Amino acid sequence: MSRPALRPWLRAAGLAGLVLAADQGAKAAVRAHLVVGEQVDVLGPLQLTLAYNRGIAFGLAGGAGVTLVVFTAVALGVVAWLFAREARRPGMWVAAGLLAGGALGNLADRVRAGQVTDFVDLPPWPPFNLADVAITVGVGLMVVLLLRAEGRGRGA
Repeated sequence: MSRPALRPWLRAAGLAGLVLAADQGAKAAVRAHLVVGEQVDVLGPLQLTLAYNRGIAFGLAGGAGVTLVVFTAVALGVVAWLFAREARRPGMWVAAGLLAGGALGNLADRVRAGQVTDFVDLPPWPPFNLADVAITVGVGLMVVLLLRAEGRGRGA
């Protein structure tokens, strides 16, 4: 792989590492300073609340355990495959890095503790974490980039 072809992969990996570190650091800080259910007002409706989630985002598929670990591995494989096809597309490294870092952040929790630490409480949603935010933004960005490419391919 030539240097220009390697550059998007290095950028995506670097961003994934930053997301993973920020997510794990924030979760550790919250676990060290809050007890389950404790709420700390931050700004307006935004609160910090320590909660644990055995499911996927927003508590869906709770108790799936090993199935969620396998699902995460498959999802990371799909992200890598899509990124390999579109690595040179501007911005795709950001989407892949956010997705990979977020998925790895929640996977690390599942492997370490069998559950994910959530702490951002913004009603009406259940508590979530930085990894969930990175995954959501990464998916949205990837969809936009792929749809934009599809539109150009049809003469738009």
